Amino acid sequence: QVQLVESGGGLVQAGGSLRLSCAASGSSFDIDQMGWYRQGPGNQRDLIATIRNNGVINYADSVKGRFTISRDRAKNTVYLQMKMLKPEDTGFYVCGAFTRGVSWGQGTQVTVTS
Repeated sequence: QVQLVESGGGLVQAGGSLRLSCAASGSSFDIDQMGWYRQGPGNQRDLIATIRNNGVINYADSVKGRFTISRDRAKNTVYLQMKMLKPEDTGFYVCGAFTRGVSWGQGTQVTVTS
């Protein structure tokens, strides 16, 4: 079982930056992939960015060139650096960790004002 704790959300004006952090504990050595998702109505989760143990990174088209995902394996933490934020980036961001199953954090709100 992996436990995830996110931090770093907040309120920012368009064009600004935020960095989200997701710290993993528990069976973190089993994690193959971690990622950030934006949760919408009905609890669907839209992929924002993922990073695998082999270094492969995947971004949603809408954030390419603006967001950067990185992972500090020594700290069991994954980061999402968000730059040039837009109002449409507003949402509830959730961290996920994938082992044989998936664990989700409690999420953090990001609000971008125009």
